[in-house]
Amino acid sequence: MLIVTAEVDPEVEADWNRWYDDVHLPDALLCPGVLSRRRFVSKGPISESDRGARCALGKTLCTTIYQLASPAAVSTPEFTAMRGWGRFTPNVRSQTRVIVALAQDGSGGG
Repeated sequence: MLIVTAEVDPEVEADWNRWYDDVHLPDALLCPGVLSRRRFVSKGPISESDRGARCALGKTLCTTIYQLASPAAVSTPEFTAMRGWGRFTPNVRSQTRVIVALAQDGSGGG
């Protein structure tokens, strides 16, 4: 799985969501080895901690989980060409990308 989380500046959020849903996600599904995707948007108070200090922030976080045939799916020429957020890059405040291998024994992981 590839898990991508991003926080986007509020002033471009509506345009970002349209582009992400209508262009980026369909393009990702056309890439070899990308089997499925699911997008989540959390809005409102989010609890964060920094070195033990907690704070509640009001923001929107977008998380997309892609099911991949293998980690190599993110290295294909098609995925590399599709990857990136184009004109929105200056408005992406933070992002996290993690590739996670799932347990193959049918137990559903840990």
